Amino acid sequence: MPPTERELRALVAPVLGIEPSGIDADANLVLLGLSSLEIMRLVGRWRKARIPVDFDALVAAPTLNGWLAHLQSLAASVPTEPGVA
Repeated sequence: MPPTERELRALVAPVLGIEPSGIDADANLVLLGLSSLEIMRLVGRWRKARIPVDFDALVAAPTLNGWLAHLQSLAASVPTEPGVA
């Protein structure tokens, strides 16, 4: 299941050194200090959880809203285990 906005804030805030509530949903996360290496780490984490995120899509729209839109667009394509609703 893709992360919620709250979960995204909780993942990104410590890396940026700010409180989760201090991240505007439309703020450019790269300009706030999120490196491409950190984005790759998040991509790896989500892929391990079977969320097929696209690094390029995250970099192209480096905001919480951009990432949420990308992650939600993937929700329908995330494979489920047979027999699991």
